Amino acid sequence: MTADDIIDITESTDCYNFHSHTQFCDGRVSMEVMVVAAINAGMKHWGFSPHSPVPFESPCNMLETDVKPYLDEVERLRGVYGDRIKLYSSMEIDYLGDQWCASMPRFQSMPLDYRIGSVHFVPSDDGYVDVDGSFESFKGKMARYFDNDIRHVVELFYRQSIAMVEAGGFDIIGHLDKIGHNASLFSPGIEDEKWYRELVDALIDCVIEKGLLVEINTKTFESAHRFFPELRYWDRIVGSARGIVVNSDAHYPDRVNLGRDAALSRLESCKLQYQS
Repeated sequence: MTADDIIDITESTDCYNFHSHTQFCDGRVSMEVMVVAAINAGMKHWGFSPHSPVPFESPCNMLETDVKPYLDEVERLRGVYGDRIKLYSSMEIDYLGDQWCASMPRFQSMPLDYRIGSVHFVPSDDGYVDVDGSFESFKGKMARYFDNDIRHVVELFYRQSIAMVEAGGFDIIGHLDKIGHNASLFSPGIEDEKWYRELVDALIDCVIEKGLLVEINTKTFESAHRFFPELRYWDRIVGSARGIVVNSDAHYPDRVNLGRDAALSRLESCKLQYQS
């Protein structure tokens, strides 16, 4: 499966989702329960994308020993449900520097249909720190690891993101400005600041140059009334990105399509404005 194949799917139907999590990482149900929910929601294409193994303990990431069972389960489910929905194997691969990234032979040799590249961890003096969790967790880590220097953490996130894009090895960049959610709760208005917007623009420039597909992630639409990336960046993406994929990032079966209808409607409006 190539990036162009994914583009063909997104241009032929809205009944797809290429980002989901189940029992092999921090998802809340089995892959089979998620497939049934996707079918009931009218999905025709569904991608599994567990958080990749990482070289340290992480409650959100799959174990190396679970990679084969995960791939085997995809094949089993294709045999059971393949006449009703097309299922794809993927992985959301964390970037932890050039020594642990999607372009490594470890990940390139896996028989995956496509790969998502995402940043959830940033480096600190005590190792990599997950800045993607709840705001309460984020606040604690800001104090413990970063002396409450929010600009430093934001800059680390976008520096990591650009390095990940430069390293390559994946097809879709996941939730490219996800740090904005916790950062704006920690420091309201930070996403409106010039230096912040310049960091996002620099990342988008890099994504466009490398020809990656951009994910519009709808996971927090209901709870926080936002998408990743923020709406203010959609015009640039619509006009220049190779392709756009609207994903729910579902961790629960009742959220397989959460926020996608709203995002698809907004996206269509952006496309019409761009064409005019």
